[in-house]
Amino acid sequence: MTVMDEWVTAACAELELDPAEVSVPVVLDLAKDVAHQVLRPGAPVSAYLLGLAVGRGADLATAASRLSGLAASWPVQLDGTSLAG
Repeated sequence: MTVMDEWVTAACAELELDPAEVSVPVVLDLAKDVAHQVLRPGAPVSAYLLGLAVGRGADLATAASRLSGLAASWPVQLDGTSLAG
């Protein structure tokens, strides 16, 4: 068992969740996409938003794919300011 597995198991126990329902690779891939294509602090916020969406009934893989797609299409930022809007 890896440290990540141990952490997820302990965190799930603390929050009364089933660790079998946690897809660590999907969440990490989303966080990587946002951190590299949008901005680093957006990664944990996006993971939280993904969790909210899934908690409200969204499919995990579909919601993560939509957010990754949004990150991939995000305008390049040259000085930390958004080129969108």
